[in-house]
Amino acid sequence: MAAPVLRWGCRGRRWALACVDGGSCYRRGPPTGSTCDRIRGQSSVAQQPLHTAQKPRKGEHKWAAVVGLEIHAQISSNSKLFSGSQVRFSAPPNSLVSFFDASLPGTLPVLNRRCVEAAVMTGLALNCHINKKSLFDRKHYFYADLPAGYQITQQRLPIAVNGSLTYGISAGKERGQVIPKTVRVKQIQLEQDSGKSLHDDLRSQTLIDLNRAGVGLLEVVLEPDLSCGEEAATAVRELQLILQALGTSQANMAEGQLRVDANISVHHPGQPLGVRTEVKNLNSIRFLAKAIDYEIQRQISELENGGEILNETRSFHEKLGCTVSMRDKEAKQDYRFMPEPNLPPLLLYDATSLPTGADPQQVINIDQIRETLPELPSVTRERLVQQYGMLPEHSFTLLNEVGLLEFFQNVIKETRAEPKKVTSWVLNIFLGYLKQENLAVSESPVTPSVLAELLDLLDSRTISSSAAKQVFEELWKREGKTPGQIVSEKQLELMQDRGALEQFCYSVMKDHPQVVMDVKKGNSRAINKLIGLVRKATLNRADPAMIKEILEKQLST
Repeated sequence: MAAPVLRWGCRGRRWALACVDGGSCYRRGPPTGSTCDRIRGQSSVAQQPLHTAQKPRKGEHKWAAVVGLEIHAQISSNSKLFSGSQVRFSAPPNSLVSFFDASLPGTLPVLNRRCVEAAVMTGLALNCHINKKSLFDRKHYFYADLPAGYQITQQRLPIAVNGSLTYGISAGKERGQVIPKTVRVKQIQLEQDSGKSLHDDLRSQTLIDLNRAGVGLLEVVLEPDLSCGEEAATAVRELQLILQALGTSQANMAEGQLRVDANISVHHPGQPLGVRTEVKNLNSIRFLAKAIDYEIQRQISELENGGEILNETRSFHEKLGCTVSMRDKEAKQDYRFMPEPNLPPLLLYDATSLPTGADPQQVINIDQIRETLPELPSVTRERLVQQYGMLPEHSFTLLNEVGLLEFFQNVIKETRAEPKKVTSWVLNIFLGYLKQENLAVSESPVTPSVLAELLDLLDSRTISSSAAKQVFEELWKREGKTPGQIVSEKQLELMQDRGALEQFCYSVMKDHPQVVMDVKKGNSRAINKLIGLVRKATLNRADPAMIKEILEKQLST
């Protein structure tokens, strides 16, 4: 069946699509393009024209999409969940494997306290109820990178339940308004990661690396309260910021520390939910949004062409931009969950239930952890708005770009310029240059102290705004010069000689009598033309405010 590829075309977003009435992010799109389910070699899908979702024609039904997420975050810990093996990314294969990780007979699990504390912290930050008693289970399935033949998880009674995650969606004509939305958190559970399969296509073999086997994971299950890729991507980004603020996970998706499975279905509003598909192992926020949006449109096209949706597992083909069928889920897999016999119930305490004389090293106090929670992203944004008078959407941008908030705060510490001016320069000029060259904040050739020096020159009226932008462009060339040196070499200082500036103004007025006449007739815009002519005559070295003051005085005489 035809499945349209989507254009990520909304202003300011790569993945945003038009929102429809009733809260759904989707309207019916024309069934165009070709299916990605039957990839023959390198399909021509990647070369086909892209299409956005269109408004429904009269008489057509609207579709509603339902999206739920399962998010696996690797816990920041020096050792694994049940063994003392070190956790380190990109270590030589099978170099960080204990006897327990390899599932040798006679080995027993020992629960990592740090992982439990991380789960409690995350649950509290997501407004969850922390269960004082939780249980561990064995989830049985057979795969080469799972040496024990089962995974230790918390299926029956997880450590945290019934929470919520609030995130902000950009809206409005210029997408400058932030609308808060909330997705329910069903549960958070501790579980161990599996090993990693390394496929060698040249030798037609698969190799197993058990370094990752047994690493502690937090599985955060979100209820199906989302309706499009943009909402899912924004919610996951907010969770990522929370995990990083807590220090419970580095949540680096490029290193596999945050992986997302999306459950997606479509239905007509007012009718029962449709059959869902699961898109596995999405390791990029951008690909998460694209995969969900594509899968929604694929299901709509399939149904409108008389087909049916299979309950199946799919993967996202990053190069072709489509989802591809992996395996059928119609026959539900029996994981044969059973209690983990080698681990007793996990007992937590609060201030009221803490046993008298209990050793703090032997128990975990929920209230004590609550008191140590750091400032969360939502609180940081509120503080930025109140402290610096910035718009809410600006606070979102500062937090969403990795390292940008720290850069902004360092500039604020070193400059005399007003916070609003610093905000404007960091978000418009500095961030614009970064995006133009696809650089991270840490890769910027302009440091916070250098930008602070430039803003001080601008604030003291040593240079004009246009000259400051010219200096910034020179600074970006990595020539090692300071803003003061560039201003001096290029003679960009503002004219301080008022008498000379009065002479420039007089000459411009004399050479443009018609413009002067327009000003005297009440044309308020004409004076701006005179200001521009004077600035041009002074090679942009004159202060526009001073020019206007002198012109108005000369015009009144």
